[in-house]
Amino acid sequence: MKVINPMNVIDNSKISSFHVWLITWLFLVIAFDGYDVVVYGASVPSLIQEWGISDVTAGAIGSYTVIGTALGAVIFGMLSDKIGRKKIILLTTFLFSFFTMISGFATGPILFAVFRIIAGIGLGGVMPNVIALATEFSPKRVRSAIVSFIFCGYSIGALTAALTSRSLLPTVGWEPVYWLAGIPLLFIPFLLKSIPESVGFLIEKGKEEEARKTLMKIDPSLRTGGEFEFVKPTAKEPGSPVVKLFEDKRALSTIMFWVSCFSAFVLIYSMNTWLPRLMMQSGYDLSSSLAFTAVMQIGAIAGTIIFGRLVDKIGFKKVLVPLFFCGAIALSFIGLTNSMAIAFVLIAIIGAASVGLQNISNAFVSQYYPSSMRSTGLGSTMAFGRIGGIVAPIFVGFLLTMNLLPQFNFVAIGGAALLGGIAMLFVQEKHGDYYEAKEEIKPANSQVNVAK
Repeated sequence: MKVINPMNVIDNSKISSFHVWLITWLFLVIAFDGYDVVVYGASVPSLIQEWGISDVTAGAIGSYTVIGTALGAVIFGMLSDKIGRKKIILLTTFLFSFFTMISGFATGPILFAVFRIIAGIGLGGVMPNVIALATEFSPKRVRSAIVSFIFCGYSIGALTAALTSRSLLPTVGWEPVYWLAGIPLLFIPFLLKSIPESVGFLIEKGKEEEARKTLMKIDPSLRTGGEFEFVKPTAKEPGSPVVKLFEDKRALSTIMFWVSCFSAFVLIYSMNTWLPRLMMQSGYDLSSSLAFTAVMQIGAIAGTIIFGRLVDKIGFKKVLVPLFFCGAIALSFIGLTNSMAIAFVLIAIIGAASVGLQNISNAFVSQYYPSSMRSTGLGSTMAFGRIGGIVAPIFVGFLLTMNLLPQFNFVAIGGAALLGGIAMLFVQEKHGDYYEAKEEIKPANSQVNVAK
């Protein structure tokens, strides 16, 4: 009977309809994740006007939402290793979709903030599990590109939020912009049918027949190749999965991943929450300011696709470190130009160096840690990163109340990009599972024939 390593089968598989459908559904989930995050920043000027709240209060609501995402990243990141990634993706999709939708029915800032916090829990929980599942089922040769492409969905959703808000806010108000976030509720039956459970999780739980069916979809030749069994999984060592992130010389890299993610989220949530308001402070009207939000997401998409492909050739750090520094430079200059064309270019660079950079960094983190701790590694990294997302809206809100010149606000935000680039410099690729996988030659070992 043949004994196979399921991870090697996946690593060396060809792109099939199984991969296409999986990528499509995960892309859509992340797209609405992006929509639900950015829709608040797009609607902030309208909410301030309708409810008479201050910039600081509006920033606090944005921060409360990110507190929910941090809780979701930690809770669901670790819980998925126990109950499975598929169930968590379904649950968190329901949470962020339903509670963002009913935010559009809130009659005041308190109820609105409660709904946004619960939605944030779902938003924080879905992302690390989508990354982990996409990483596990992608062929190794295109893994970074696939994970990065899926996270282009975030920018597509954010772009949709900006364009939808630009169309609806002046005519029908802010409420319908939130109602549209309920669309993913219609996807749940399809997600239930189309998204597979982690093969590693199934084998660990003794559900080997279900694991075989999944692998046969990935590699149809297994249907005609006779019976097979799986390589015995390595027994899990006792101890906290979070503690294991600091073992085997991973401690420095783990901390640096956390700091770089913190920096990226400061950039992302500063711009997602306050970019329209910052550009209005710089002299643009609301419509033009929302156009800048759209351009930022276009830059994020282009950056994710271009640089996501580049990391497979030259490595993650050689892409991510310069990208952070380019973001710092662009933020330093955005407040100094009166040219809309130059401002569009700089905003696009900022999009690539914030959202686009984080998309690629997610792929880096997901490949750095072994499969057994991948969700925990991603969840903890993104949870720490969310602290930056909590701090950023309030921080920029205070900056706006100080009536500083616009360029000073952008330079202050740019400091986070500088910190992120320095932190990424200290990540040690050689101690990661990513580096070890590059050094292995797996095809010859993908199947081992054993006498029955």
